[in-house]
Amino acid sequence: MSRKPELKGRPELKGRAARLTHLLPTGRAQAARTPFVLLVVTLLGGGLIGLLVLNSALSEGAFQLDDLQRETKNLTDEEQALQRDIDAYSAPDALQRRARELGMVPGGDPAFLGPDGKVKGVPGAASAARAPLVLAPEATATATVPPPTASTPSSSSTPGR
Repeated sequence: MSRKPELKGRPELKGRAARLTHLLPTGRAQAARTPFVLLVVTLLGGGLIGLLVLNSALSEGAFQLDDLQRETKNLTDEEQALQRDIDAYSAPDALQRRARELGMVPGGDPAFLGPDGKVKGVPGAASAARAPLVLAPEATATATVPPPTASTPSSSSTPGR
């Protein structure tokens, strides 16, 4: 009767347990710990690199946002300046002054058509001798000078000068 010597610190096993002992490692589990450590280090390194890329993208987006806000402010200022110019050109005194410069005169008496087709009022022709209803302060100096007549469209000077 020969008995196998017992392994250090292990009792002798019989049957199925003895066959399964060959599957278990006999040394310390250093080799199984190395892949786990590599996996953890790789995950941490990948996470840090991912955070760095994300932080860079957010910083770039912040710079683009700042540039777009500055451009929006400049365009808003330009829009407001253009709107002021439009308002200045659309003012009644400015329209009247430009109309006088073009040789236009105020219209005559208007006539209206009713829904039944009848004419209400007596239409009157516009005449150059009529005085304007509203005069701008700068137009009072030129109000005494008559606008150019239709008979002399090519003359650029006013009569009497």
